[in-house]
Amino acid sequence: MSLNTIKLILRLSVLITFLSCKGQIKTENTTTQSDTSSIVKLDKSIWSVYQDQKNNYWFGSNGNGIFHYDGKKLKKYTHQDGLVDNTIRGIQEDHLGNVFIHTQKGVSKYDGKFFTTLQPIVSTTNEWKLEPNDLWFNFSTGNPNDIYRYDGTSLFELIMPRKNLNAAFETEVQGLSFKDMNHSPYSVYGIDKDRAGNLWIGTVVAGAFRYDGESFLWFPEKELTTLPDGRVPGVRSMLEDKNGYFWLSNFISKYKVIDQGGTLKYEKLKGIDSSHAAFQGRLPYFNSGVIDNNDNLWMTTYTGGVWKYDGEELSNFPVKDGEKEVLLISIYKDNQGVLWLGTDNAGVFKYNGKDFVKFELSMN
Repeated sequence: MSLNTIKLILRLSVLITFLSCKGQIKTENTTTQSDTSSIVKLDKSIWSVYQDQKNNYWFGSNGNGIFHYDGKKLKKYTHQDGLVDNTIRGIQEDHLGNVFIHTQKGVSKYDGKFFTTLQPIVSTTNEWKLEPNDLWFNFSTGNPNDIYRYDGTSLFELIMPRKNLNAAFETEVQGLSFKDMNHSPYSVYGIDKDRAGNLWIGTVVAGAFRYDGESFLWFPEKELTTLPDGRVPGVRSMLEDKNGYFWLSNFISKYKVIDQGGTLKYEKLKGIDSSHAAFQGRLPYFNSGVIDNNDNLWMTTYTGGVWKYDGEELSNFPVKDGEKEVLLISIYKDNQGVLWLGTDNAGVFKYNGKDFVKFELSMN
């Protein structure tokens, strides 16, 4: 579900070269670190978990490359193997079985033998499209273009619709000023799709957008921008529950999209009443979320464990590694419906139907 952030700088002279090469650079995988001995170990900081069509698992680390696990062997791939960067921010797969590894410095496509670096093409007309097999990426570095669409051949840079943010939020709106990060208020934090295939885009401080392939519906709510105390939770994950309500990275509100005579609007409703008390002064926002096979919502916060919402009750699942609290980055549902956690300090955790327990590799 959820998907976190990178960006590439593109010069005109380089663009011409990229276009002549159809937007891809192939790097032969000649130095793979595929030793299956005890030398290869799963990193402690695993931000992304993904299971491909062949049921292999991929674990993306925060700076130490990506790990491939087929149930028997653990392989590690890094920049030396052709990966564009070792800091992994997301993993996707196309309908042909190619794996796309989203890093801080770009996207690598892996076809099972070679890594190919996707080179962005500036869409001079900013032509937005929404096709079933498109893949979407968000970059945090480089120029102010906000989001990228891969159509199976090319990676297109696109710009989000610009709005009067100051008027909508009744304050001066500015992006984050962290080093090497895109300072645009429209910097994309989260990308998700709803049950109907509509694209949901969460930004750092410009609210959220819904794109249906023809038009955008903007959600300029104050809880989706810089908060009165200066904190910036960002819209990182968007979920559609079984009743058709949308949860935009927080427990405070839920939204209903309404078609009024061909014009789309939204209605904002109260979220989970108990969330403020449950969070004990912390922000009632989640950074990653999924829906299980029983239509329950599962959401993670960096500290405080995992939260489950069944439509009536909000439950908490603490996650610890011994006595140490586990810092949670992502939650993922695999092909069998099993829930996994990516963490910042304790590797990978897996839900056993009762609790989240640390995943230990079976090296047969």
